[in-house]
Amino acid sequence: MPSLSQWYIKLSFGYLLMGFTFGALLLAHKGQPLHPALWNWLPAHIEWLLIGWVAQLTLGMAFWILPRFWKEPRRGNTTGAYVALVMLNAGIWLASLGPVYHLSPWLLVAGRLLEAGAAIAFAHAVFPRVVGRDG
Repeated sequence: MPSLSQWYIKLSFGYLLMGFTFGALLLAHKGQPLHPALWNWLPAHIEWLLIGWVAQLTLGMAFWILPRFWKEPRRGNTTGAYVALVMLNAGIWLASLGPVYHLSPWLLVAGRLLEAGAAIAFAHAVFPRVVGRDG
């Protein structure tokens, strides 16, 4: 498994751990109120599980499994995939912590734009690998 895929997957499991931890706190808060400000973490909980865990795990596995070239470099130019990793994680943090601390709503917009840019950068990096083997 390439090291870039390992980074995607390790980070995704970190988000899984954070998402489940805050999900458990939110669930416990329903039964026994802990602190009213705990509900502010619901958007972060959703962001960490949907984008941080699921999307990032998917990208890491896709980078590993998608077809490789016959000659070196086997995975082509991987710069876009590295850029996507940084952009995706920056977008996750902006989109999740902006609403938690009631910061500017533009942080959420900036986070979503970074996440969309990460998807485009990743697609740009791996799209040339999806080719026919006809000759």
